[in-house]
Amino acid sequence: MLYHIEKRTVYTVPVSQIPGLYQLDLWGGLKTIVMVVRSIQHWNKTTHEVQFYITSLINDANKIASAIRQHWGIENSVHWTLDVTLGEDECRIRSLHSPQNFALLRRIALNALERESSFRRSIRQKSRRAAMNDRYMLSVLAAALSNSVPLP
Repeated sequence: MLYHIEKRTVYTVPVSQIPGLYQLDLWGGLKTIVMVVRSIQHWNKTTHEVQFYITSLINDANKIASAIRQHWGIENSVHWTLDVTLGEDECRIRSLHSPQNFALLRRIALNALERESSFRRSIRQKSRRAAMNDRYMLSVLAAALSNSVPLP
């Protein structure tokens, strides 16, 4: 049975408590420096990671930890959709700027498919329909270019 236990500890320090921070005036609104220590216990080993963040949020470790968690939840959800629906991890494009260009095109396609609302199906079903139906493909493109859809 594979499992892991992850423990996160979040430390925050108000910028006002760090004297002589280099070019602080260039960081408009900077209020807090954050350090997240992750200890991940797998069945056969334990790993440790340390990440630093800067934020304009006030010095509240619980709120900042929640914001970081929400951000990564969204990132993981988008990655899962790109991988499962658009096969991003299986892509073998490797030369020059092609990987970055195709990653951008996949994200544009994902946003376009999400914005199109006349065919209420999964992103995978919408993608397949757009591939087989030129009229629907045009409606997906129109939804991507439309300014009438409010941004979240």
